[in-house]
Amino acid sequence: MSLYSPQVREHMQAFYNSLSEKDRRRYAAVEAEKLGDGGVEYIAALLGCDQAAGRVRKKGGTPAS
Repeated sequence: MSLYSPQVREHMQAFYNSLSEKDRRRYAAVEAEKLGDGGVEYIAALLGCDQAAGRVRKKGGTPAS
């Protein structure tokens, strides 16, 4: 599935890589929400990020058990 043109995908990836981790997660979430069904998987593949379903980070960046 390719929803965006190669140029738009390249710009999205460059922008994503320029952000802090917290802002990366926010940006990915907004983009996935805009796409609706299948958006999370598409954006995760496009940006190379994990979906991290059910994970919540503890203070200090340590994943919750």
